Amino acid sequence: MSIDVFTLGLTFILMHEMDAMRCHEWRIFPGISLMNDRAGMITFIFLHIPLFYLPLSPSIILNESFRTGCSIFFIVHVMLHLLFLMHKKNEFKDWISWSLILGAGICGGLYLVINQ
Repeated sequence: MSIDVFTLGLTFILMHEMDAMRCHEWRIFPGISLMNDRAGMITFIFLHIPLFYLPLSPSIILNESFRTGCSIFFIVHVMLHLLFLMHKKNEFKDWISWSLILGAGICGGLYLVINQ
């Protein structure tokens, strides 16, 4: 049995989005951070419906262009978290959060290398 690194990366990013609720990511997310806390949380939650639906849709998840684009995003996502690391409301500070963030980025990089 071989490991599908894209699916593993997707799993890391989806788990990261669950962790994002624990870490109140809407408080540092551009645009949404300008809202009051409750409105920001609700907006953040509902914006994630298409972000969860698309990769879980069978016709989309098997599309190579989609997988490549997501894999690139997994890497860019790590860079975005590094950029916002010193934000005063950033709560992504522990090993749990960074294992998920880096796990997705590493899988994205591996996918791009393997599927060149």
